[in-house]
Amino acid sequence: MKFAAAATLAFAASANAFAPATSGNRATQLNAMKDDLAKVGAAALAGAALFGATLPAQAITKSELNQLSYLQVKGTGLANRCSEVVGEDTITPKAGARLVDMCIEPKAWAVEEEIGKAGKTEKKFVNSKVMTRQTYTLEGIEGSLKVDGGNIVFTEEEGIDYAPTTVQLPGGERVPFLFTVKELVAKGNGGSFKPGFQMGGDFSVPSYRTGLFLDPKGRGGTTGYDMAVALPGLQSGEEGDAELFKENNKTFDVGQGRIEMEVNKVNAEESEIGGVFVASQPGDTDMGSKVPKKILTKGIFYAKIQ
Repeated sequence: MKFAAAATLAFAASANAFAPATSGNRATQLNAMKDDLAKVGAAALAGAALFGATLPAQAITKSELNQLSYLQVKGTGLANRCSEVVGEDTITPKAGARLVDMCIEPKAWAVEEEIGKAGKTEKKFVNSKVMTRQTYTLEGIEGSLKVDGGNIVFTEEEGIDYAPTTVQLPGGERVPFLFTVKELVAKGNGGSFKPGFQMGGDFSVPSYRTGLFLDPKGRGGTTGYDMAVALPGLQSGEEGDAELFKENNKTFDVGQGRIEMEVNKVNAEESEIGGVFVASQPGDTDMGSKVPKKILTKGIFYAKIQ
């Protein structure tokens, strides 16, 4: 209990909660993002539980939210929040069940940076603040549920499953990324949803910008100029062109992220589950011209079993 409390306080106070911590290996962990998730571990989930341990002053359940009109919700920020779940029951999905109305709300962000100290550099996750208005929560996500080897498997199929988001580092640098869980396949550690149930898996991270985007020089992926027309002297195909190759040749990069979720509330009467999550994913590449930064996101989620 002392360790869990210390981890929670550390997460709330600084970026140390993103540092490596001891954690039991889970059968659901995949190899792709294992290095990133090792930096999160059980302490991160314990820290994220800070959001689900007590209901906030303005906590609202799904049934209460459904009773509000558009004008009652407008301008309050409720549209960007996930509903709370009350209860600690158990739900065992039946054959053909689906997870619907899934909401994923980030509460904290950290960006991996190289920190220099005493002539040495090391990579650490630095706390950042969100600069995007309240449009960064994923909503209406749904997909199929099945039981494989006694464990629940959730496959994401549709919904508002991406949100362009920008965070700012303490030094002022802004890092854009596409917060998403597209094509998520999350494998659980049991056959029933109950407090303590965990599931996780990999998802695809599409490019932050699409092919129709034009940069300040009018260059794009599927439209616009092929080169920086304001610099014709460097477009000779020789040494100068090599310097601008990545800027001129736009690409639609698709990365890979990983999310781990833990259920801490279950309402069997309403068929609702809620809990906390930790996600790791790459940031924007500016259509191939930049190296993406690694971003960790923590928060809460809500879903309904249908």
